[in-house]
Amino acid sequence: MGTHLTERVVKAAEIGTRKYVIFDEVCAGFGICVFESGRKTFILIYRAAGRQRRMTIGTWPSWSVIAAREEAKRLKRNIDRGEDPMDTRTNARHAPTVDELIERYIDEHLPKLSASSGKDQASMVRTLVLPEWRSRKVTDITPTDVDRLLTKVAAGRPRVWKKTVKPVPAPRAIKAKRPKPKSPPKTFKPTPVRANRVGEVLRKMFSLAVTWKMRADNPATSFRKRPETARERFLSFEEIQRLADALCADPDQRAAGIIRLCMLTGARCGEARTATFDQFNLDLAIWTKQAAYTKQRRVHRVPISHEAVALIRLRGDAVPKGCAYLFPGDVVGQPVVNLKRFWDRMRLQADIPDVRIHDLRHTFASLLVSGGASLEMIGRLLGHTQIGTTQRYAHLIDSPLRAGVNAVGEMLKPRLKVVATDNGSAVNRANVA
Repeated sequence: MGTHLTERVVKAAEIGTRKYVIFDEVCAGFGICVFESGRKTFILIYRAAGRQRRMTIGTWPSWSVIAAREEAKRLKRNIDRGEDPMDTRTNARHAPTVDELIERYIDEHLPKLSASSGKDQASMVRTLVLPEWRSRKVTDITPTDVDRLLTKVAAGRPRVWKKTVKPVPAPRAIKAKRPKPKSPPKTFKPTPVRANRVGEVLRKMFSLAVTWKMRADNPATSFRKRPETARERFLSFEEIQRLADALCADPDQRAAGIIRLCMLTGARCGEARTATFDQFNLDLAIWTKQAAYTKQRRVHRVPISHEAVALIRLRGDAVPKGCAYLFPGDVVGQPVVNLKRFWDRMRLQADIPDVRIHDLRHTFASLLVSGGASLEMIGRLLGHTQIGTTQRYAHLIDSPLRAGVNAVGEMLKPRLKVVATDNGSAVNRANVA
């Protein structure tokens, strides 16, 4: 028979030579365990799946008698529903952490993506997500946590300003102490687009966490996307000519050939760098890009111009026999890796400081539009899998249409003639019938 547990009863419980339990008469199985050391702990004894189990609720006086009894009643209600509180607690203790989820995401999912995408996503989760949630349980992450993290990413972080001024050294005749160079100033730049990309990675990662039975829902399903302004930079005919002249004059014709291939085909820089001779059918003027080298991970077959065919034939004469790549790199068996220094030099010589290599792809599309190509044709040539990607060029189609409308307006606009007014002055009036 039990005792009605109260604060006074628990406080008066004597310490013996061995531990013992005083059970409560109000809640069956609930009691206070008194240890030889004097520590007093509330416990609950119950049966689950045919076996008796003993669960610790908390230590007195951190837990009051009333609070411990209410917790015991709650646990018993869960037991009546078929749950085992001990198993629940054990599973929670050994639940996977965000660190473990990220490592599994990197090991199992990222190899399915292209090398550049996988590298970028691994960098995002390791530098932006892991420091914030490293030891937290996967099940503990809430939509509020996701929003708080993305807000922090969107705010940006201080970055070192790269343009530094070197200190002027003192003359040799004067033994003056050189001043210590000042550390470069830091600039603060918001990164809302990066926050959107991190949100997309989190949405996929937690979707896989649901598939892997790490949690039941996805906290990043409806993350708040920041507004993005798509960059639109198209080279004018004068800029194209200046760039072409700079490419011809540069001694590095290997790198120049990559840029020319991008301009002639609208290909991405990575597709041009890694292009191999077996991808081209020069008789039919066809470039078949293999899935391993395209962003969409699909085979992309496109026609190429006669100028592009001539460029490929020239590269065949320039590279050693047996070389697979159009633009072999300095490492044997590998293509060219980096064009940053070369492109910086081209931008300086052609006076196009704000142009990226990827803007050559946009320029290719704009030239197609000016030639009367439809959005469907542009999407097929550029390898877009979604029409929304090609819609960014829709406004360019208005240009030839507007030119036609203006031509009609020019023909139909009222003609002006000089007429005399009552006071003898002359004015222009529309000759409208």
